[in-house]
Amino acid sequence: MITQLPRWVEYGAFLLALVAGCINAIGLLGVEHQAISHLSGTATLMGAALISDHPSAVLHLVGIVLSFLLGSTLCGFMLPGNALLLGRHYDTTLLIEALLLCGALLFLNQDVYIGHYLASAACGLQNALATNYSGAIVRTTHLTGIVTDLGLMLGARCRKEPLDRRKGMLFVLIIGGFVLGAALGAWLFQQVQFYAMLVPAALCLLLAALYRYTRQRTTSPGL
Repeated sequence: MITQLPRWVEYGAFLLALVAGCINAIGLLGVEHQAISHLSGTATLMGAALISDHPSAVLHLVGIVLSFLLGSTLCGFMLPGNALLLGRHYDTTLLIEALLLCGALLFLNQDVYIGHYLASAACGLQNALATNYSGAIVRTTHLTGIVTDLGLMLGARCRKEPLDRRKGMLFVLIIGGFVLGAALGAWLFQQVQFYAMLVPAALCLLLAALYRYTRQRTTSPGL
């Protein structure tokens, strides 16, 4: 499947992973020290809250999970199928993600829980976008599956099986992008608090513009 994707997909995956790492770092430092871009930790906290007699905490965590689900649902509605086609509304999806992040900034600055939900929805939208165009090969908002797949590839290589270098490099780029994004998000949060959300929002807008430019160049007559 990865061999059928255009070369620019690697750059997009790197930048999307950077966006997710940045959002997650901001969440860990400022949103009750809670991850935003993936749900394993959120589900664990939810289970712990169920036995600690804190119903408000449980409802809040349920809201984060449902927001991630709604973001993914929106992407599934906007992008039918699972093949990468330049005519699809990837730019619109990225624009919506940027708007969700800007909305999250406004509410987080006022310490309103809606900001948590908007940020989670943005991550669900992004993860579904990457899954949609890659046929579930690429995940950009968390690294568990990526590191597992990379380990499987390395294990197969130890058995002298051929290594898919492009796929391996894609996974390395996603891991590197997420870590760099986390470092960027942590530094930005130290400098400007929740206004740091403007950076991943701007990156989403940049990706949307680059995608639209690529689509227009590819579909224009004579090119």
